[in-house]
Amino acid sequence: MTLTVKLAQRLRLMECVMKRLAFVWGFLLTFLVFSFCLYYGSVDLSLNDVWHGLQAVWHQAPITSTPAQIIYHIRLPRVLAASQVGISLALAGATMQALLRNPLADGSTLGISSAASLGAVLTIIIGFQSKNLPWRGTVIGAILFALLGFILIFTLAYRRDRRINNLTVILLGLILSMLTSSIMSLFMAFSQEKLERIVFWTMGSLSGSSYHDVALLCFANLVFGGIAMSKRRELDAFALGEEQAYHLGIDTERTRWLLFLSASGLIGCAVAVSGNIAFVGLIVPHACRIIIGPRNQRLLPVVIFAGANFLMLVDLLARTLISPRELPIGVITSIIGALLLGYLFLQRGSSHAKS
Repeated sequence: MTLTVKLAQRLRLMECVMKRLAFVWGFLLTFLVFSFCLYYGSVDLSLNDVWHGLQAVWHQAPITSTPAQIIYHIRLPRVLAASQVGISLALAGATMQALLRNPLADGSTLGISSAASLGAVLTIIIGFQSKNLPWRGTVIGAILFALLGFILIFTLAYRRDRRINNLTVILLGLILSMLTSSIMSLFMAFSQEKLERIVFWTMGSLSGSSYHDVALLCFANLVFGGIAMSKRRELDAFALGEEQAYHLGIDTERTRWLLFLSASGLIGCAVAVSGNIAFVGLIVPHACRIIIGPRNQRLLPVVIFAGANFLMLVDLLARTLISPRELPIGVITSIIGALLLGYLFLQRGSSHAKS
């Protein structure tokens, strides 16, 4: 066995060990953040209260004490929903950015989030509820309109250019975003009695999250997120360009449709539960790329942990910063996102000036 082969085997073994260590550390960090978010809140609870509350949930015992009720009915479903929404938005953002080779691609810039928000606002205005389904009307409306937005963008892009140019997709997404935002503003102007609920929801909130919402998000992450995770090699090939990906034997058109469908499904389900939380799909992938680089084989698993931790902590800030009142989550993420984009702009400007 030559020295080169031995070296390659050793490097492969080290990479495998590093992947497993990164997974263990990511899981431990997520567990610590999850536990802290359960423990800390506007109502002071002891660690013993949290433990007994979780035991009651696990053993399905009757919940009688107030701390256990707070854990079971309020904090646990909310923290679980925050983690799953963070995973959905971060994974969708990373997928779209890799696919379009554009660091600013996200559900917000492609109009999917706005379309989902429009669907939810419509259900709020007409008061749609279905007793035969476990989810709120906003959930059904948001998911349907997110998928309709995806179909509309790609149908128009396909009619204009059979190869579906990336720039065309981004421009159509911006047009859809502006159109749906205008329609929402029009509806809000004629729905004064429901204006406060609509405005607060469109800025993002996880208050009132239920276990049905958590189940929906887990299902979406398993199905749509599983598709994105299984196509990491293809996403790395797309980073080289569509022609290079095609020459590597990848069905670029089918892969693009499939990945955009999965990203739209992730965004639709997230917006359906939490409202329109902006910039998560931009902030988390950018931060992860700075730390571990742009290769999607490594990036996407890290994005999952980072997205969950980021939104759990942001939700904790939202419900404790001005307690007992609550801030919309979208306000906090928008501030962080604006600061990050400003920093990236200044960094790029300074690097161009030096060159």
